[in-house]
Amino acid sequence: MVSAAARRSAAAGAGVSAASSAAGKRTGRRPGETVTRDEILQAARELFGERGYDRASIRDIARGAGVDPSLVIHFFGRKEELFGVAMHLPIRPGDVLPQARALGSEHAGEFIVRRFLQVWEDEANRPILMGLLRSATTNETAAAIVRRFILREIMSPVAASLEAEDAELRATLVGSQLTGLALLRYVGRLEPLASAAPETIVRWAGPTIQRYLSDPDATD
Repeated sequence: MVSAAARRSAAAGAGVSAASSAAGKRTGRRPGETVTRDEILQAARELFGERGYDRASIRDIARGAGVDPSLVIHFFGRKEELFGVAMHLPIRPGDVLPQARALGSEHAGEFIVRRFLQVWEDEANRPILMGLLRSATTNETAAAIVRRFILREIMSPVAASLEAEDAELRATLVGSQLTGLALLRYVGRLEPLASAAPETIVRWAGPTIQRYLSDPDATD
């Protein structure tokens, strides 16, 4: 005799299979060919990057991945959880400062700006980064997720690496400078910043970041 739990499990599995099958008919997949979590994540990153958190619905993300919305919910639950998983950066920002200092502390500012621009200039990274910026400025739920991420992955590691009483303020100023740069260059497309050569930006912005990191009077 089949238990109630077993029947429920079978029904859930059938529902996911049915969703995958329906999606396959729409996208031309062969019967039995499955949709991976990565495909859904990629569709989510593109939609969050183009529209921000508010205007990227589960239904639209599912359509972009060629699946039924129930499959997105099966893998990720609510949109908030999907956003949190999809918006992982391609590098750990907290690792950049130690790398910069290994090359010489006096060049840390330029190294950080150069590495920041390299990540943004890579088209493969752009949907994630645009999604973070657009969503954080348009939706409080997304902004809270981004704040927690920035605190954990950026501000805390940078502050911990600085030998100064005002390390947290310095780390926050570094973050604000880079965020503003990204907003104006890549989201707002403000000229002439948007078309300036990366090395030109490094020469101008690097000393400012360096001042936040090492100038004893920078935050007085």
